[in-house]
Amino acid sequence: MNDFARSIAAAFTLIGQADPELLGIVALSVRVSLTASIIALLIGAPFGALLAITRFRARQVIIVLTNALLGLPPVVVGLALYLLLSRSGPLGAAGLLFTPAAMVIAQTLLATPIVVALVHRPATLLWAEYGDLARIDGLSTLRSIGLLFALGRTSLLTAFLAAFGRAIAEVGAIIIVGGNIRGFTRTMTTAIALETSKGDLPLALGLGLILLALSVAVSTVAFLLVGRVGEK
Repeated sequence: MNDFARSIAAAFTLIGQADPELLGIVALSVRVSLTASIIALLIGAPFGALLAITRFRARQVIIVLTNALLGLPPVVVGLALYLLLSRSGPLGAAGLLFTPAAMVIAQTLLATPIVVALVHRPATLLWAEYGDLARIDGLSTLRSIGLLFALGRTSLLTAFLAAFGRAIAEVGAIIIVGGNIRGFTRTMTTAIALETSKGDLPLALGLGLILLALSVAVSTVAFLLVGRVGEK
């Protein structure tokens, strides 16, 4: 218990002193996860809305596959990306392996199905209610998607925050494609795993407390923004 208490105290000391290594890890984690979440939203939101307003032969199959990808194991994504980005892989010439860019790609692949699923369902309900009016007004597919986004702002916000939460908590894929390189690709989750295995509990706990605080902050922001958007 004394060791645990000392580790907690040391963790708060690192946070209070703004330890450079700690701040660097947090900054990289937020930057990578925020970038991946924005890309996932830009890809997944239009695709989810498109699935809601269009009808084609493979549509139901795509919807089922998208929902199945919600449970995609991160280590599988990491392994597949590793094979693609390694020197002997088809994308090896790009030199992305063991870089933050590779980590962004991994997190984007994991977060995009979440965005598609969280946008598609509300968009389907909205289209069932306003689709006939959109057709009467002669709206194009692009303008119809814009209409759904305007009406479903809450679902877009929820999808983005869920994608960010998924990305920032990820460890399996990014440790494979990022390599957990100190000062370059080390994030909060990979550092927590490494420092715990090394027995450096203060740094691991410090990162864990910050990650927990970020999760609470994201949930709080989601609650406040969703409530505010819903009132408008």
